[in-house]
Amino acid sequence: MDIENIKRRTDKAEDEVKLLTELFNKLKSSVSNGNGAEVCMENASDEFTDLITLNTKLKHRLAILKRALLEEKEKSAGDTMENILDSLSQLFISAVARAYPDIPDPPVPLTTSSAPQFGDYQCNAAMPITQLLKAQGIKVSPRDVATRIKENLDNSGLIEKIEIAGPGFLNVWISRKHCQSLLTKILTKGVLPPPQPRKLKIVIDFSSPNIAKEMHVGHLRSTIIGESIARLLEYLGHDVERVNHIGDWGTQFGMLIAHLQDKYPNYKTESPPLSTLMHFYKEAKVRFDTDEVFKKRAYESVVKLQAGDPEYTQAWQLICDVSRKENQMVYDRLGVRLTERGESFYQSRMEVLVKELKERGLLEEDDKRFIMWGKNKDLIPFTIVKSDGGFTYDTSDMATIRYRIEESKADWIIYVVDMGQATHFVVLNSCAEKAGWLNPSKVRVDFVGFGVVLGEDKKKFKTRSGESVRLVELLDEGLKKALDTLKAKGRDQVLSATELQEAQEAVAYGCIKYADLSHNRVNDYVFSFDKMLEDKGNTAVYLLYAYTRICSIARNANITVSELEQAANTIPVAITHEKEWKLAKVLLRFPEVLTKITRELYVHTLCEYLYEIACTFTEFYDCCYCIEKDTNTGEVKKVHMDRLLLTEATARVMKQCFNILGLNTVSRM
Repeated sequence: MDIENIKRRTDKAEDEVKLLTELFNKLKSSVSNGNGAEVCMENASDEFTDLITLNTKLKHRLAILKRALLEEKEKSAGDTMENILDSLSQLFISAVARAYPDIPDPPVPLTTSSAPQFGDYQCNAAMPITQLLKAQGIKVSPRDVATRIKENLDNSGLIEKIEIAGPGFLNVWISRKHCQSLLTKILTKGVLPPPQPRKLKIVIDFSSPNIAKEMHVGHLRSTIIGESIARLLEYLGHDVERVNHIGDWGTQFGMLIAHLQDKYPNYKTESPPLSTLMHFYKEAKVRFDTDEVFKKRAYESVVKLQAGDPEYTQAWQLICDVSRKENQMVYDRLGVRLTERGESFYQSRMEVLVKELKERGLLEEDDKRFIMWGKNKDLIPFTIVKSDGGFTYDTSDMATIRYRIEESKADWIIYVVDMGQATHFVVLNSCAEKAGWLNPSKVRVDFVGFGVVLGEDKKKFKTRSGESVRLVELLDEGLKKALDTLKAKGRDQVLSATELQEAQEAVAYGCIKYADLSHNRVNDYVFSFDKMLEDKGNTAVYLLYAYTRICSIARNANITVSELEQAANTIPVAITHEKEWKLAKVLLRFPEVLTKITRELYVHTLCEYLYEIACTFTEFYDCCYCIEKDTNTGEVKKVHMDRLLLTEATARVMKQCFNILGLNTVSRM
């Protein structure tokens, strides 16, 4: 039995007990008031007995359900990491429900405290609850409300102490002993994800280049952001389908094949290289726009392709294959995994979709084309069928969302697309709802929009000739710049050839990814290798260096990871010193950060957290010696194993953050 099911049954049983108690009290009051007209004493006695019996049974069932819920939580906690903020929230929500059962869904805001003197977390429920009570005609001070909430809190090993401050703030200090056990779990069981209510089927649509065109800088953000979100959701235990919705269908292929027939006689058996295909595509576009005879041939080619003509299908497949191979080389370098499912996949489904929408009267004829309005007619309509009878991106996307909901059985669909397409996806959702395929209460759909990559001149990032920067060239330039940076620091003198190459790739690809991910995705950002490769501030280079330094501390003490894991079974992690405790609390916010990102889908939050870990570790390391050495000989005199355990926990949490962001770490840099 899963946790959510038990919780639902427990909540229902609690409601029934509450209702019976209210009935019991009303009946008791009626009898004590001598209300014989409403209920006679004999009947009242029978009703009392029945209510008491029923209430006893319900309370017994409730106790069994609560025990089962606790057992399930303990079982699931074995392979998850506790989200302290969620645990505290549940404690306070329960306390408020007990203290004020007549207030439906009261707000219970809980935040991390701004300063140590105000505790570790703060519950600010008292003031909004005071206002809700005031609306019911009940006058009470926020401080009195806070006191009542505090009195109704369950005894928990998570909370050390609670103080009421100011007008009614509840300042919470969490238990150091409890946190120490969570840190030990990181060392003995690894960095585990926070618990999830249930496993979801998630379809994430990202990257999506066009066939017959090389990937350029415009594909960078979708690919990097989409990959990171997919990694996060997979880490949380969901069933994630990573879809590359490539542009591999439509008029452009009829146009290209018609041009290849004239310029490249071997087109049936051999596709030209991708760079040549791009050149041919530009030529074909010019002919399509200026030559009516060619335009007619292009449309005829599209018809033959969509009808499955073997000659045209073979030529199209060859074009797709050469593009696919080139794109895969970019994905391999970036460590990106995708399942290709292009627009061509939905051709037969588009035909069925158009027929059904016409039959249901959901399409409106407009100047020889067929359009569809969404639920909100203030928006623009979708063009489902063009005036020439062809389909559009609107048709394809409608068939796609239907496929994902009805055939892929998605619980959650995510589109990682540039901000310029925001309106399109609002209309898509509206039309899908109107068609009856999308029920927002059952399927979550998110448009993850992002801004533009700018050059250092603050204009759209392009080459000197005005072309979009090819992604391959960008990655090659990154490798060159990274190697120059490493050599300038003399790393080529201390690293082996293999180690130097690993460091070069980790820095090059890492800095490109991190520069993108560390910015709020809705904003444009300036692409600058010089800033990316700085070893100070919130950059990939600084963080990768910090990680390798942290990993080297135990190595310098001749302590292996295996020895640290064994020591964790008997030695508590250091949390006595102020800086030790500060670092411990930052590390234990890991599940909280992931939960926030899952809710909002802003990956820069994880970058900010990773940087906070590195800065907090520096504070700890400057104040707390992990290893003491002889100043004359340099020999290790003393090893503080409890601090080395905290150091190892830090490295592990950082490593998991890097994994989610798609950055590779190296042992030496």
